[in-house]
Amino acid sequence: MSKKSIIVSALLVVVVLFFTAILVANFSGIKRLVAGSQIDFKTEPPITANQNIKALNESFVEISKAITPSVVFIDVTTAAKKNDENNKDKNFEFFFGPDFKMDQPPQHGSGSGVIISKDGYIMTNNHVVKDASDKGIKVVLTDKREFTAKLVGTDPNTDIAVIKIEADNLTVASVGNSDDVQVGQWVLAVGNPLGLNNTVTAGIVSALGRNINISGDTYAINNFIQTDAVINPGNSGGALVDINGAVIGINAAIQTTNGFYQGYGFAIPINIAKSVASELIKTGKIERGYIGVSIKDVDTKEAKGLGLDKAKGVIVENVIKGGAGEEAGVKSGDVILSVDGKEVNAANQLQTVIGSHKPGEQVTLSIFRDGKTISLPVKLKPRDDSQPLTDNSAQKKDDETQMNSKKFDEVGFSVTDITSSIKKQYDVEYGVLVNNVVNYSEAFNRGLRAGLVIVEADKSKIDSPDKLASIMNDRKKGDIVVLKVVTPNKDIRLVALEIQ
Repeated sequence: MSKKSIIVSALLVVVVLFFTAILVANFSGIKRLVAGSQIDFKTEPPITANQNIKALNESFVEISKAITPSVVFIDVTTAAKKNDENNKDKNFEFFFGPDFKMDQPPQHGSGSGVIISKDGYIMTNNHVVKDASDKGIKVVLTDKREFTAKLVGTDPNTDIAVIKIEADNLTVASVGNSDDVQVGQWVLAVGNPLGLNNTVTAGIVSALGRNINISGDTYAINNFIQTDAVINPGNSGGALVDINGAVIGINAAIQTTNGFYQGYGFAIPINIAKSVASELIKTGKIERGYIGVSIKDVDTKEAKGLGLDKAKGVIVENVIKGGAGEEAGVKSGDVILSVDGKEVNAANQLQTVIGSHKPGEQVTLSIFRDGKTISLPVKLKPRDDSQPLTDNSAQKKDDETQMNSKKFDEVGFSVTDITSSIKKQYDVEYGVLVNNVVNYSEAFNRGLRAGLVIVEADKSKIDSPDKLASIMNDRKKGDIVVLKVVTPNKDIRLVALEIQ
């Protein structure tokens, strides 16, 4: 290579190095991601919370820690049910023959419970455990220990039940006084909704003495605490507690159109619940006194028509024949103002007060009648579902001299003759009056309710309880009976019942 070529090559190398240096300099400003880079997050709060808010927050935390170990998860397995002829699956019948039957398998449900004694007594709802099979109630504590519980007793009228596990030194919930509860006070609901164990929600008491009649039984004690603390399926049987961590109610129901929380839940006042639980633990059953009357709240128009100065008390619509009220002289149209000096201004309030007494005990009713206030001592009797309603008002000029009644235990309801006044009220010429429907029976589940008038059964005219009985008794298990009924509003409905 010539000397000139060497010089040219050297110059080219210098030029390349020069432009390379320029390119590196131009791109040196690009930011590169480095694994070790750190961000200084801002940790200082933008404000300092009010001391009252801080105290409330700390209270919620303390309450949750205190009450959660006292609330248990309850898993319930129901017994398998035998399918009858009417429920036979045609597909299985095609493959396995006409004698093949497939039993309904056991079902699972869940709820919550509140520990009320160190040795394992737990309070919950009747509807949580009522259909449990033998050894079908499992209890899970917050520390994950599991127990098989036995059923001690149930009370459908208050929806309270007591179960028992074999355990010691359990964390017991403190109970408060539901009579002191006020609308607007803070409450927490504790339970196991939707399978989410140990859930705590907060809200206020929205109302007191709510009568939502969830059972459909006119004798049921409906006197609920209403709250906007979130309650969902699975919360049933759990605790509603105040800001002191004391249980003031047992969660029982929600007001909803879709089966889930939409704003309001309801709890059984703890004073009612603990009284029932104590008696169930002691005797295994509840004995409750009854006056034997059909009652309703008094509105302003009724008050004016009756001569009351304002809407107060509870009006007696009907009196049960042979009941304590009839024997004491209570009449249809009477307004019960107080029981033993305690004012009662709602039907459910009267039921709650009377329900705290046992059969054989005496109460004194203050009654407004014909412009005067009188006192009537009433010796309470036990409930008798077979007793018909009788009308003792001045309007009683009916041609029936004796009321006939029939019970249909296989489907869970009873009926009685209708009087001339009922015929006029319902605008019917014949029929029988449904005077009782058993909770959760076939009749109840299909929508039959006390106060409806049955005018036809399978298109046959029903003019007496005996006529209905002849049709019902002619049907065998699994048959369907279609009833045509008339409501108090004169609406017509069809109710199909399967003979059990």
